[in-house]
Amino acid sequence: MKSNVIPPSAFRPRAGAADWMRQFQDWLCHRLETADGGGSRFRHEEWTHPGGGGGLARALQHGAVLEKGSVIFSEVWDEMSEPLVKQLQLNDRSYFATGITAGLHPRSPMVPISHLSLRYFEARTGEAWFAGSLDLTPVYVDVAQARWFHAQIQAVCNRHDAGYYARFKAEADEHFYLPHRGETRGVGGLHFPQLRVGPDGLFEELLAFVQDVGEVYGRTYCTLMGQNAHLAYSEPEKRWQQVRRARCAEFTLATGHPGRFEPATGYPEGMVLGLPPRAEWHYNHAPTPGSPEAQTQQWLRRGVDWLAPNNPAVGP
Repeated sequence: MKSNVIPPSAFRPRAGAADWMRQFQDWLCHRLETADGGGSRFRHEEWTHPGGGGGLARALQHGAVLEKGSVIFSEVWDEMSEPLVKQLQLNDRSYFATGITAGLHPRSPMVPISHLSLRYFEARTGEAWFAGSLDLTPVYVDVAQARWFHAQIQAVCNRHDAGYYARFKAEADEHFYLPHRGETRGVGGLHFPQLRVGPDGLFEELLAFVQDVGEVYGRTYCTLMGQNAHLAYSEPEKRWQQVRRARCAEFTLATGHPGRFEPATGYPEGMVLGLPPRAEWHYNHAPTPGSPEAQTQQWLRRGVDWLAPNNPAVGP
């Protein structure tokens, strides 16, 4: 433990962010357990951060629908490295951060993989911002469900700012992109790297937006679990799932990195919990032309307008 630990009280009062993140972890885990329906429960593990604070990791394994799922809460305070201070253009190394990270890997290749990250960061100087991302990574792209998913998150964005969806959807297309593969991780979602308290809105307004993003994530994903969990599949679909899981792992290991809002939490199992339980890498793998796998591959590109009027898909 460092001798110059910075207690939360050293910062401007932002307890509402941490309190909600903690409550949201409870809510999301309960929703996922109910949607899983197999009686499996999230296991709990408390952890501490070397500088101060810590968090609660919750993991579900071998569920009826979810083969592996994690929802991690963090509330930490510490001092940033000088390079990070310069990157963030701050005048003080002391920070407070709280957040939620979720990674969901279902058994069935017909149920999408999905990820969520919500964060609040505050420097001792009072500079503060919210950030987050959510995305849907289907093993097989169902265009109707992708359109429905984007319609749900667009509706949430429009309740707060009419420009949010187009802006944060474009950010997600860039963020969830594997440049060495020339493909997106899935059908995208939202990514907002820095919504600043003050210039971009009042604290209460930005927190309300983040709360709505969390709610729509839990609601839409649990809906898709219920719709797809009982769809039939065979060994070829399961093999394709392992390939798509490998792409998720590649994103985390090769291109994933702490964002501008997210200094390291000091929890070593955090990245491991978000990785798929099993994945396969095959040399020079390419799906058979005209196959369902090849059709999915064609959708994994930036700039798809899932809500375009000429898109023939209809929502579930």
